Amino acid sequence: MEDLEQHWPGVVAACAALRDRLVEAYAAPGRRYHDTRHLGEVLGHLDALLDHPDANGVDRDAVVLAAWFHDAVYDGRPDDEERSAALAEATLPSCDVPPSLVAEVARLVRLTREHKADPDDLPGQLLCDADLAILAAGAERYAEYTREVRAEYAHVDDDTFRAGRSDVLSALLAGPLFHTTPAREAWEARARANVEAELARLSAPGSP
Repeated sequence: MEDLEQHWPGVVAACAALRDRLVEAYAAPGRRYHDTRHLGEVLGHLDALLDHPDANGVDRDAVVLAAWFHDAVYDGRPDDEERSAALAEATLPSCDVPPSLVAEVARLVRLTREHKADPDDLPGQLLCDADLAILAAGAERYAEYTREVRAEYAHVDDDTFRAGRSDVLSALLAGPLFHTTPAREAWEARARANVEAELARLSAPGSP
C-alpha cells in the first residue's frame, strides 16, 4: 500500500478515502492480473515515461489519475473501461477536481480498451504505453502474466480463450506496440518477441 500511496497525485492528496477505495477494488478476490501489482507496475512505468523530456508539458495529474482508474472496474466484460471511466466521472468531483480534469481522466481511461491513441495525443500515448509495458517483461514475469490472464477467464473454455487471445495479440502486432519514442526504444523489440512467441504457443496443437 505504501508503494501505491507515493503515486497518488497531489491534486487529490486530501482524498485518501478515494485512493483506498481504488486500492480495495484492485485487491478484490478473483483478480489475478488486473490487481494491485498491475496498478503499481503501470504507475511505475508511467512515472518513467513522464520524467522523459519528451513528456514535458503533459498534465501529469490527468495521466496518473487515469492510471489509477483504468482498471478500477474489472470483471472481464467488454465495458470494463467504460464503467471505470464512469466511476472516475462519478467520484472525482467530490474531491474538488475541476470538470475539465475529470473529463480528461475519463477520456484517457476509455482509450485503454483498445490502446490506440492519436498521433497528437501524447497523454493517451503515455497511458497506453505504460499499460502495455508488461508485454516487454522478462521471460518469468511474462509467463506469469499469461497464466494470470488465463485465470481471469477461467469461465471460458480453452478453444474460445485461444481464439480470443490470439485475435487480441494479432491486432496488437499489426502496428507498433508502443506509441512514444522512449517506450519503443526500451520495450518494442522484447515485447514483439514475447507476443509472437505466445501466439505460436496458442496455435500449437494441444495448447491449453
